[in-house]
Amino acid sequence: MIVGTPKEIKNHEYRVGLTPESAAELDRHGHAVLIETGAGDGIDASDDDYRAAGAEIVATAAEIFERAEMVVKVKEPQSGERAMLRDGQILFTYLHLAPDPEQTADLVKSGAVCIAYETVTGRDGGLPLLKPMSQVAGRMSIQAGATALEKSHGGRGVLLGGVPGVMPGKVAVIGGGVVGFNAAQMAVGLGADVTILDRSPEVLEKLGVYFESRAKTRFSNHANLAASVAEADLVIGAVLIPGAAAPKLVDRAMLKSMKRGSVLVDVAIDQGGCFETSKATTHAEPTYVVDEVVHYCVANMPGGVARTSTYALNNVTLPHALRIADHGWKGALAADPHLMEGLNVCAGKVTCAPVARDLGYDYVPAASML
Repeated sequence: MIVGTPKEIKNHEYRVGLTPESAAELDRHGHAVLIETGAGDGIDASDDDYRAAGAEIVATAAEIFERAEMVVKVKEPQSGERAMLRDGQILFTYLHLAPDPEQTADLVKSGAVCIAYETVTGRDGGLPLLKPMSQVAGRMSIQAGATALEKSHGGRGVLLGGVPGVMPGKVAVIGGGVVGFNAAQMAVGLGADVTILDRSPEVLEKLGVYFESRAKTRFSNHANLAASVAEADLVIGAVLIPGAAAPKLVDRAMLKSMKRGSVLVDVAIDQGGCFETSKATTHAEPTYVVDEVVHYCVANMPGGVARTSTYALNNVTLPHALRIADHGWKGALAADPHLMEGLNVCAGKVTCAPVARDLGYDYVPAASML
């Protein structure tokens, strides 16, 4: 199979779909690998590194899309990239379709086979291709929030860890999954006063056992959520419903109860965000202010630490990319029901139930496309 990776073009996105090491693995399996020139610059991987791995360097993304049977990326294809997709071509990348009707419509129109990292499941019921980026984003959310809390960045002027004689900052983490757990780890490590909210008693129990007295847990009903948000200096939105748009848990009324200069970091912004006032931002202009509360809603947070993120991502995506290349998409999906869960759009049909429900498409089961 011919596998191609273009340079990412989303604002301040420095990750790349394939590392030189991943390209070498595909080459060893007998596949041709095309890499757009400069695609690896953001992770300090040169064109020569890819050539040494057996890849062919091509001049433009257009050549990648024209020649490749499978396109491996990181972020969802931008409008110009979507226009180059063709019938039957495999696209393997993050998609986050539920809050993005324009992208969904373009992918349906293209006739391409679109497999989304974020809905591939694991044997344990988790989302293994989303997990490493959730770990990165959770940890980065505290770094970003701590910076936004500085007075020079519009925040309250609060140091999360405090100092002797001065109380630490209060952090509320909404959601106790992978993002929330990693955010809480970082916040606790800085010495902040941390509260984690979740609706699952099992999750709350696990968090309580892990953090003991270093972080508080609280059941996430409306009253507890409103109280925690009002008290917090920093609120982390870490809620995920796989494949679906994120629920708007923090409404405008809660926002008005917050302290002037407090900060919201919405890690769920890829799925539309879990704050009513959220709108996607970029690393170039990461924050904006509503009702005197600073909002950080960068949709590709892990792109800021591109080398760490790319290698962590390739660790989990490469085995699937190899299977698709070795056996074709139908063979790979038929042999692996967990990978089949990643099929979101195929041959003009929406094959992910939450996306179909949220955007008003007829749902076609992925298995029926095989």
